[in-house]
Order: sequence, then structure tokens, then C-alpha cells
Amino acid sequence: MKQSCLAILSACAVFQGASAFAPAAPSVVSKTQLQMGFLDNLFGGGATSADITETVYFDVTSDGESLGRIEMGLYGDVVPKTVDNFKALCTGEKGFGYQGSIFHRIIPGFMCQGGDFTNFKRSMMYMTHVPCSGTGGKSIYGRTFPDENFDIRHGGPGTLSMANAGPNTNGSQFFICTADTPWLDGKHTVFGKVTKGMDVVRKMESLGSQSGSTRTEVKISASGTV
Repeated sequence: MKQSCLAILSACAVFQGASAFAPAAPSVVSKTQLQMGFLDNLFGGGATSADITETVYFDVTSDGESLGRIEMGLYGDVVPKTVDNFKALCTGEKGFGYQGSIFHRIIPGFMCQGGDFTNFKRSMMYMTHVPCSGTGGKSIYGRTFPDENFDIRHGGPGTLSMANAGPNTNGSQFFICTADTPWLDGKHTVFGKVTKGMDVVRKMESLGSQSGSTRTEVKISASGTV
């Protein structure tokens, strides 16, 4: 029985590493490149925010204890399709969405990632909330939808961006930046920012690790529009 459980977890880990919807960690870009503005030259600069057209929220808990509320402003004029997807997943109006799902990958000094509400539910059968997360989720348009554009750059802590498994693979997974992440420009669609509750994001960040696993279950207990 023990060997069977280990085999299941090993298989999940391999699958996660092979096709997880995850932004690349900062180690892939050197500090020298960042200091020289290498990525600014590559992607041509650009705006780091836009007019907010919609505001949504997450109420977040840690092992059932409230951490508080995060409010996020969305850039509907710039990326309307991406915003409509995220908003609908916050309200659950399509019959599925973020409420009850977890932040499965939190790396201090980088980002907090969530939105896998399909494989998360499946992994609960094995009484664990980390090993099989990060490979699932779906959009309101189907399993995935194309990158809308990269007009907005990642603007530092609080930036809200789509996680993906490569070009044109947006689904439901997203991440909130907790630091500057310019190496993600041109690869992930930025569609909003935290407008209230950055202190809650910092609390979440403190529960993560460099591997991305969390010390507690960090859950979206409720979500919707403001």
C-alpha cells in the first residue's frame, strides 16, 4: 500500500513538472541582465497599469483561519476577454470557479499562484493539497484560450497575471506578483492589479517556500465582484 501511494505521488510530481501552468522562477534570468535593462530592450517597455473597469475580490483563509480580503482591479479595456474569464470565475456564474480552491504554489519574493480548481478537487481524494495541483483548471471558453495581448508589463508587487503552460494556453490559473518580475513580460498576459489587501498577499507569501509548497492550506473561501 505504501509503495502504491508513493507511486501515485511520484507520477503526479512528474506530470506537474511536465505540464504545470506556472510562470518561470527568477533564476532563469541573471541579475546582470535585469540591471542592464535587458528585458526592457527585448520587449520594448510599455505601460505597467491601465484603467480599472471591474473590481473583484478573494476572501482568503489559512487552514480555515481568515487572512482577510484581497480586492483586484481588472483592465477590461485592454484585455476584455481575459477579464471576462477571470470575473466569471470569481462569481461562479458559469457553474464553476475559484471559490473553495487553493493557492497551490507560493514562492516568497516571487508570486502566489492559484486557479487550479479541477485537479485540486481530484487531489483531495489522496488527502493532500499540493502534489497533484498546478496542471488543471479551465476557462469559460473551454480548456484554454489564446494569449490576448502583452500590452501591459508586469509592474511589480500586486500585479495580476495569467499563468500558462506555454503560448496560447490560458485557462483559469493566475498569479499575483510579490516582487518585480520583468522576465515574464511578453510571456504572460497582465490583466489587473491588487487595489486593496496587499497585506493579505504578504501573509500568504509568508506561508510559502522556495519549492512552491505551502505550510498551510491557503484557500479562496469566497470570491465575487465588489
